[in-house]
Amino acid sequence: MSEHSVARATIFAAILFTVSVGLGVIAVARDPAVGMEVMTLFRDQVAAQLLSDSPPVLAAKIFLNNLATCLLLFLGGASLGVVTVLVLTANGLLIGAVAELVRQQQGPLFIAAALVPHGIFEIPAFLIAGGLGLLLGQALMAEWHGAADAAAAAVPLARLFLRIVVPLLAVAAVVEAFITPAVLSMII
Repeated sequence: MSEHSVARATIFAAILFTVSVGLGVIAVARDPAVGMEVMTLFRDQVAAQLLSDSPPVLAAKIFLNNLATCLLLFLGGASLGVVTVLVLTANGLLIGAVAELVRQQQGPLFIAAALVPHGIFEIPAFLIAGGLGLLLGQALMAEWHGAADAAAAAVPLARLFLRIVVPLLAVAAVVEAFITPAVLSMII
């Protein structure tokens, strides 16, 4: 596994995610009711469980939630990458739909204030985890064809996950719990 292969896999994950975000935006732009349904689901399933806590508890919950998602992205590679692709796509669609609905209601400045502070850490972590998952799937396919040892390939991928993804998620969670609300309060 080379840095080049990690970069290529992460770029592929980024393209897949970006296309999914775009499709989510288009779906809500065409039919805002779709966005309302997604927003209701998001509020009920995610936000309601997180937003009622103090910032330190919120940071811990955000970290664990994002860590679970990134682990699913990485370990989803064991499904030959199918789960990784599904998680990238579903999250992209969700983020695109919610972002477009909020943009329609609050404007683009609100979206930037809500996403940029922690997103500069969280989104790269998410995409790198997706790239690592795709590489894990590729290693399993290579082993299936007798060309590689997937277990041996998984070790450096796991090390990268621990060295890069986990710290990015920790920083993102602290920023999302402590800084993003302060930034939002300045524009509301």
